[in-house]
Amino acid sequence: MHLSENEGIEGKAFAVTGGLGFVGSALCLELVRRGARLVRAFDLRSTSPWSDHLLKNGVHYVKGDISNRKDVEKALRGVDCVFHLASFGMSGKEMLQFGRVDDVNINGTCHVLEACHENGVKRLVYVSTANVVFAGNEIINGNERLPYIPLDIHVDPYSRSKSIAEQLVLKTNGRPSKKKKGEFFYTCAIRPAAIYGPGEERHIPRLISLAKLGLLPFKIGDSNVKSDWVYVDNLVLALVLASMGLLDDIPGRGKQPVAAGQPYFISDGSPVNTFEFLRPLLRGLDYDMPKASLSLPRALFFGKIISIVYTIMYPWLNHAWLPQPLLLPAEVYKVGVTHYFNYLKAKQELGYTPMTTPQQGMATTISFYQEQKRKSLDGPTIYAWFFCVFGMSTVIAAAFFPDITPVPLLRSICLFFLRSMLVLRILAVWAIAMHVGEAVYAWRLAKRVDPGNSSGWFWQTFVLGVFSLKFLLKRAKK
Repeated sequence: MHLSENEGIEGKAFAVTGGLGFVGSALCLELVRRGARLVRAFDLRSTSPWSDHLLKNGVHYVKGDISNRKDVEKALRGVDCVFHLASFGMSGKEMLQFGRVDDVNINGTCHVLEACHENGVKRLVYVSTANVVFAGNEIINGNERLPYIPLDIHVDPYSRSKSIAEQLVLKTNGRPSKKKKGEFFYTCAIRPAAIYGPGEERHIPRLISLAKLGLLPFKIGDSNVKSDWVYVDNLVLALVLASMGLLDDIPGRGKQPVAAGQPYFISDGSPVNTFEFLRPLLRGLDYDMPKASLSLPRALFFGKIISIVYTIMYPWLNHAWLPQPLLLPAEVYKVGVTHYFNYLKAKQELGYTPMTTPQQGMATTISFYQEQKRKSLDGPTIYAWFFCVFGMSTVIAAAFFPDITPVPLLRSICLFFLRSMLVLRILAVWAIAMHVGEAVYAWRLAKRVDPGNSSGWFWQTFVLGVFSLKFLLKRAKK
């Protein structure tokens, strides 16, 4: 396509489902920058890290549930083009909530398609996933000619539901307009690689959290396994170009939009091993890279065990006290099996070329999460927590608690090393005094170097003592 930068955007009205999310908010801001008359963000959430910025830039917010048809019809009324980004079940505990996954990804997409037809929307860009053609099968430099994976072979409900939804979207392409005779409804699908960038909500924060706690102990698969990533700005560019590719008034094409009914793979064009991709990020945050390796079959076995445990706990999946699963089978395939695609079709038909290189994208991402780390409470791994909490509890219980199970056993273990109750009690009092003193010192120091987290430093140091204090001292030196 040879179009102006704002073709089909300037003076037009847009709706973005999932508009308060990481990609959705970036897309809304880009549409505003390019001169859109109206940008409407439709989301289940009331707020997000980007919501205030969106409102300041004139983005209109509509709260609603994609699985509620009336909410969808209200959000899509009076717009020229829809970007359908809202989805559920991509990672973590969400992947096991099968009913909600289908309700949002399949039924929600049906509601979007019907609302577009009812409201006379002309263009729909659907954000799909490369998993519509991937279910653990090796793919090297794949393209859009690859067939859909049979629905019963998908390894997770998210990929299955996105495959169904994408096929519905593409088969709806060319539907005659209900309101305007001679006009049609055009659709296309964008299949992004794993998305990264400053503020990404799903993959990177989870990996950072695991690395911080020391729960990222091993790599999965061979070191030559590669997959795609896409920087958020590159994906937003592809989405904007896809909306232009659905215009039916391009000179020389008549009523045949170039992107109508088409899927497109989108990436940075630099397939890389997942753990090598993460290396500069983890190093930039002073976290350890996993040193051991786990074969694909063993990782799958481990993931299936975790999946069974979390499935048993299905009624509590939405509760905050239940942590995210360490690993699930679908995630094993994503990092342990080579699968990457070229964006040649998007380049030839839409004019897509990544504007941000992987090096630039990662540098910006690292800077963002370094700043986030500086603003948050830092601390040791979960092993230090366990050692300190268990050790202190054991000493205090053995020294002062009555003979209630398992206190006699703990007391016997302590006396085996210390030989005397007097020594045990002196040690317990000394340890408590040290923790209190270190906590007070940490609070006073934090008031100077990290006032926003001073209370957190006090309580963390009260529990962990020097294991916490050393992180604050390191911050004070900077």
